Order: sequence, then structure tokens, then C-alpha cells
Amino acid sequence: MIASNFSCRNNTSGPQSKTDTVFIKETPLARKEKILTAAEQQALTPEMVLESLVRGNERFRNNDLTARDHSALVRDASAGQYPKAVILSCLDSRVPVEDIFDKGIGDLFVARVAGNFANEDILGSMEYGCKVAGAKLILVMGHEYCGAIKAAIDNVKMGNITNMLTNIKPAILESQNYQGKKTSKDEGFVEHVAINNVVHAIAIIKAKSAILKEMADRGEIKIVGAYYDLNTGEVKFLN
Repeated sequence: MIASNFSCRNNTSGPQSKTDTVFIKETPLARKEKILTAAEQQALTPEMVLESLVRGNERFRNNDLTARDHSALVRDASAGQYPKAVILSCLDSRVPVEDIFDKGIGDLFVARVAGNFANEDILGSMEYGCKVAGAKLILVMGHEYCGAIKAAIDNVKMGNITNMLTNIKPAILESQNYQGKKTSKDEGFVEHVAINNVVHAIAIIKAKSAILKEMADRGEIKIVGAYYDLNTGEVKFLN
């Protein structure tokens, strides 16, 4: 269940009125979490998980993170894992995935690769996370000022990076309608390509994983995209 930021308690010692209502701010300690069980994971819907990520990001931006006893969580999680979501994120060190969604040990499967693209290995990991381990949501998340996007735009040639960047090239081709300078120095173009890269990754997931597409079509999972703002810490979910 997703905790609300505020709860209200009515004063029962006298007549009820608007002035009798006392608002109590929920503290991080009151939200102290435990490892999800199989039954609790099964009871979740994709919509509930998405809402949990939205609320978690709000807490992150408000510096109101949930209290966690990490030592206890490590011990509790050793018996099994029942994460809520699979998140495909960029390698970028400024994008601490669990933190920005206020999630802890056992909550998320996180796949990270520069440029957050979906290849065969990532698809296999997502299939395991959802079909085998029961996650209810796949989130592909790009971010502001992405170095991999800039490198792909600049057609960088360097070791294994060269082949890696070919996974981002389709998003550049899909961004030629941008009205402005199509260079890595144009922040608007970089953002345009980064968002198209998220959309392209989602298309790849649905096109190349029959397992995940079928689960999505049945409503067993959702596959959604997002864009992380490095300046504000806000995760903007894409339609």
C-alpha cells in the first residue's frame, strides 16, 4: 500500500468541526519498509507500482526519504526476492535509480547501460524480472545531458564504444524533425534524441520480446518511459 504524505485525525473529545481536524505529517520513520513478500508482490497491479514510483520520486525531491534498516533488509532479502519493477537506466553516476524513487533493497531490478538501450541481454534480464520473478512494471528512463546521446550524435569512434553507440543511432534518425541545430551542443536536440531513444527502446522491447509483449497485452505488466531532470531530480513520465 502506498503511504500518503499526510494523514488526518479527528479530535473525538468534543464536537466535530473544521477546527477539530489535526493534520499529522508522516515521518520517514513511520514509513519504515520491509522486504516485499511473494503474496504482497502478487497483489500489486502495474498501476499501483507506477504510482509508488511517482510518490517515491516526490519524496526524493522533497528530501523526505523512507527510513531503512539496511542491515535488517539484507538479512531478510537473503531468503528470496519479489521486486516491484524492472528499470532500464543509463550508466550515468548522477542517476542513482533506487534513491530517486525512494526504493531500497529488494524493491527493484535495475539494468544499467550507457544510453539505456535494450539489446538481447537486457531483454533476457527483463523477461526474467517479469515472467520469472514477478515484477509488474518495466520503466525505461533516459536523462538530461546524457553523454552517450551526445557521443552518438557526434559519431564518436573509440574501442567498444563505437559499436555500443549504434544502438542509439535509430533515435537520432527519428529526431530529424527537430527545428534547430542538430548537434550535441544544442541541449534541446540532445533532449529530443534522448526522449526518442526511450521511445525506441520501448518499441524494441515490444518487437523483440514476445514474452513481454504478451504480458503487456494481457495487462500483467506495463511498459512505460521516463526522463530524469538532473537539475531538479524530477522524473517526468512519458505518455
